[in-house]
Amino acid sequence: MELSPSVKYWLNFFHPVMMWALLLISLYAAYLGLQVQRTRNAQGEEKKELIKGRYNIKHYQIGSILLGLMVAGAIGGMAVTYINNGKLFVGPHLLAGLGMTSLIAFSASLSPYMQKGANWARATHILLNFALLGLFAWQAITGVQIIQRILTQA
Repeated sequence: MELSPSVKYWLNFFHPVMMWALLLISLYAAYLGLQVQRTRNAQGEEKKELIKGRYNIKHYQIGSILLGLMVAGAIGGMAVTYINNGKLFVGPHLLAGLGMTSLIAFSASLSPYMQKGANWARATHILLNFALLGLFAWQAITGVQIIQRILTQA
């Protein structure tokens, strides 16, 4: 089954819109993670107030959603590129995306260790996620460049 040229064209924009939304959600997840850390280090009344925010539960839930959608978004982006071009373009955008997919998987895999109180896992999780946000910013820049090329070819 061959897709119409119109469908192929508009498929180009699904991945970037989804990934920009995920970048914003990632920043929110980072905020929640910082609140979890704040809660962990707080004392007395401040800790009681922070616990009411349920930041740990929200962070875990948002992180789980991010994991699923980011992996699906990476695969979807590669699929659309292949559908439209018959090949993948190996370059900074693809390589950063593959790196992001690996980092989020490794980061999420540390959850059971963090739940058992392993500080090495918590520190590694934080480090991986800051690296992930850095790659995500690079992805956004290279993605905009790709969209600009698509729009000028239309």
